[in-house]
Amino acid sequence: MKLAFVAGSVFIVCACAYSPRVARTDVIPASSTSADSKRIVGTWRLVSFESRSAGEIRYPMGRVAAGQLNYDEMGNVSAHIMDPTRPAFASEDRAAGTDAEVRKAFVGYLAYYGTYDLDETKRTVTHHIDGASFPNWIGRDQVRIYRLDGDRLTITTPPIRAGGEDLITVLVWERTS
Repeated sequence: MKLAFVAGSVFIVCACAYSPRVARTDVIPASSTSADSKRIVGTWRLVSFESRSAGEIRYPMGRVAAGQLNYDEMGNVSAHIMDPTRPAFASEDRAAGTDAEVRKAFVGYLAYYGTYDLDETKRTVTHHIDGASFPNWIGRDQVRIYRLDGDRLTITTPPIRAGGEDLITVLVWERTS
């Protein structure tokens, strides 16, 4: 397990250093001159993170989830969401965590980066994932419904399989810059 964790860590570091989409010019948001394209650019702080299924609300990253979302004018996106109550490892060596520690750390943190496009007609933002803490997302698109209201950005997912059920997640972000 420790070797796999170290190998995975090396992959994540290497993936962050090289992103095949960064140099492309065809992924700049299609509506880069539109009002929403200009308004979405910046840094956003997570205000709330709720997942909904069959009328029930769940908090997959805890009730006090923390996160940061960045969109830049060149069409790049990065997102980090975490459960700030995740326990620290007993060891200061990140590769020496127990299976239980590593599992809680992984389940309690989601991060990815890539590029994005806005479709103002459909009110969707598509994140083209180049690197992610969840490897199944790498090379795939994540389409989200968005709503901008002043300094608030609400992003809603389509149903996503998590914990054995399909959840619709609503994330509310507040502009920090």
